Amino acid sequence: MPNLYEPSGKQRINSIDILRGVIMLIMALDHTRDFFHTAGATSDPTNMATTTPILFFTRWITHFCAPNFVFLSGISAYIAGTRRTKSELSTFLINRGLWLVFVELVFLTFAFTLNPLFNVFILQVLWVIGLSMVILGLLVKLPLKVIAVIGALIFFSHDILDYLTLPQTGTGANLLKLFLTARGSVIPLGQTHVIFDLYAIIPWTGVMLLGYVFGSLYQASFNPQRRRKILLTAGLLSLFVFVVLRYFNLYGDPQPWSVQRNGTYTFLSFLNVTKYPPSLMYLLMTIGVGMVVLALTEKVQNKLSAIFIVYGNVPFFYYVLHFYLLRTTDIVVFYAQGFGNKDIVDPKHQNPFLFSPPHFGFNLGGVYIVWLCVIIALYFPCRWFSRYKKTHKQWWLSYL
Repeated sequence: MPNLYEPSGKQRINSIDILRGVIMLIMALDHTRDFFHTAGATSDPTNMATTTPILFFTRWITHFCAPNFVFLSGISAYIAGTRRTKSELSTFLINRGLWLVFVELVFLTFAFTLNPLFNVFILQVLWVIGLSMVILGLLVKLPLKVIAVIGALIFFSHDILDYLTLPQTGTGANLLKLFLTARGSVIPLGQTHVIFDLYAIIPWTGVMLLGYVFGSLYQASFNPQRRRKILLTAGLLSLFVFVVLRYFNLYGDPQPWSVQRNGTYTFLSFLNVTKYPPSLMYLLMTIGVGMVVLALTEKVQNKLSAIFIVYGNVPFFYYVLHFYLLRTTDIVVFYAQGFGNKDIVDPKHQNPFLFSPPHFGFNLGGVYIVWLCVIIALYFPCRWFSRYKKTHKQWWLSYL
């Protein structure tokens, strides 16, 4: 999601922006469902006992966002490095990473909770991209093959933790959650504040490191046809390995699929891989598709791709803005549906998000309508900011 390209004067790669733009639009659907679906805060759309196919796929399609965000961030880091020395790239990545963590803790946490007291800090994708950038910044001076080995070891082996007995309480358990096993983990910070961690650092860092390695395919001297062939082969191979390992429930996901009440739900069970923390099956399925899309869209130029590119040009701007637009709309709908000030806080259900009382929101059809309105409304500010970045050279534009 964060864009590491220079703000102006540099040629952009359309396939990266197309994929990033598609991801941005799909990602907004998940957050719209979180805030506006009547059952968004209380039900699991991937629970085979309670979900429906349309609800399941509304959630499942958004699985492709985070891993491809992180993977593309790694690719963009390599591209940024072609215009910098290793020392300059290291400094830039570390500074940019720390900035993203700050934005997550302050601006995005507030957008999620609307709680000015910050009783809950939400650690999501910006947090993990930021810290992964810091780690990559510390590693960029190593040979590319060494970074590839480190990334691959993390990518393919972190699921070994599923077979180990890990501490469940104390400082050690909290550190394990932050770095390796977070799955909506609540980590106390005294009596009145907690961390709600959805993204474990190390598994996602492995994704960024491999993205950085694949970024070497985008060197100016690299043959474009060979690049597309490598991406397509790697993507299809990832999907093949996913199908084989998943079919036999051999390794790579703590939640094996099983036969359900009918064929449709059995298929859903097969696709129901684990995002928190990201399992090998989850990463192979999602990044595999992402690499295929990169290979097939490199030469695509049409009106639809131009729309995706507008969003893909300014992912950080879009990401922050869409949260605040969603939450502003949330407040308007809150009062329009007859809720009052007494309903802003929901102590009975201990909901950390304000303006989210029980029975608030819409059915799934209403969620899709809100989503379409939001992404259409954001098109015009994104187009303006994209043009601004292309015609201005201020240093701070590299951080937005």
